[in-house]
Amino acid sequence: MDLSPLPPAPSVAVVVPARDSAATLETAVRSALSQEVPGDLEVVIAVGPSADDTEAVAARLAGEDERVRWIANPAGITPVGLNAAIAASTGEVVVRLDAHARLEPGYIATAVEVLRDTGAANVGGTQRPVADAGFARAVAAAMASPVGAGGAAYRTGRTPADVETVYLGVFRREALDRVGGYDPALVRNQDYELNHRLREAGGRVHFHPALAVDYRPRGSIRALARQYHDYGAWKRVVLRRHPSSVKLRQLVAPALVLALAGAVVLAVVWSPVPLAALVAVYVLALGGAGMQAAGRATLALPTAAALATMHLAWGTGFLVGRAAAPAPRGTPPRPDPSDAGSR
Repeated sequence: MDLSPLPPAPSVAVVVPARDSAATLETAVRSALSQEVPGDLEVVIAVGPSADDTEAVAARLAGEDERVRWIANPAGITPVGLNAAIAASTGEVVVRLDAHARLEPGYIATAVEVLRDTGAANVGGTQRPVADAGFARAVAAAMASPVGAGGAAYRTGRTPADVETVYLGVFRREALDRVGGYDPALVRNQDYELNHRLREAGGRVHFHPALAVDYRPRGSIRALARQYHDYGAWKRVVLRRHPSSVKLRQLVAPALVLALAGAVVLAVVWSPVPLAALVAVYVLALGGAGMQAAGRATLALPTAAALATMHLAWGTGFLVGRAAAPAPRGTPPRPDPSDAGSR
């Protein structure tokens, strides 16, 4: 993908899909407004139907700073909101920011320089899970572990490199326009799918560890299981559309679920020994991984529980999870009440 040279002081648009995000939206937007950027800065918030005061917070932020605008996202779906926010903005560089994330000082300036130096279509960095207390701390530890991340660069990467996908992303608008933006039919996994199309079109997706963004993980096993079940179900949709995008690590969790299911059948018709052996090995592996990821004994057990939830929910979602029937490209699907603007 041949992109035109990036201007010395490109304008920047930060796009924020928000739904049920009243508690975190202001922090996210202010982290964008505090950035030092080479050119003009604008922030466009796409507000989906919310059960809280997300719209009121967005309207107040827009009233307080002329660089902020908000638009309605009646579909309530993340990629629909992102496309609408991109269309409503003019920045030559487009920064995706989630309503529950926060940009570090210097994030955008660094990203612009990485875009300039690499010629990439999209650059991004590490998803840095942070939590202060409760089960969310265990989830944060699990997400930062190779056992939970599956080797994804945006979770565990330390070295700049071209990769499959990155967290959030800082894009050349020119590249987004060429591939048609986000696929509005994908409630989940829209980032991975977009980056796959960028790479198929000859663009580069570049990871740089300096571009870390804080992320607030789910705070309960139930919420974590629902999130990862959805991830697995929508990953299956993406792999059906783009079979060449499949990676070995994406098949490990489904294989684990199939192995456990097969062992259960053997326990019923033959002997419980294979099931007991498989469970014992898995539990021991989880215990070791939980201890290593948590860094201390008191957090090891909940971290192991978080890892198991991520594996089993993702694998089950991939195998049998129901994703809403994808709408034709360019047609917003019906809102999914479980989607709150997250990836």
